[in-house]
Amino acid sequence: MGGSFRVERVAELVLHDLSRLLSEEVRDPRLTDAVLTVHEVRLTRDLSRADVFISALDDARKKEILAALVKAKGFLRSQLAASLDLRRVPDLFFHFDSSIEEGFRLERLIEEANKSS
Repeated sequence: MGGSFRVERVAELVLHDLSRLLSEEVRDPRLTDAVLTVHEVRLTRDLSRADVFISALDDARKKEILAALVKAKGFLRSQLAASLDLRRVPDLFFHFDSSIEEGFRLERLIEEANKSS
């Protein structure tokens, strides 16, 4: 049980640090021009892999943003290593979080259904 608390705590720290790094430290224009939000970080139990779920205001540039994040991965990991007290920094894998988009889509459908009735 104690191990899962540690994983959750480290995931919180990674989320906080990545959010800060993406908004303040990363200089890639593909990322600085995009409004990015880190929604969730899921770590493996051994802390070797971090699945980072993000959303961007500009959905049309998803591939470009993911490419920029992959390119910035080394920088982000080195910055995480400097700020986190871990033996090994997790490998970062970025994913777009579609739950917000899905929520908006469902809300529109509900509104349309209410107007029809």
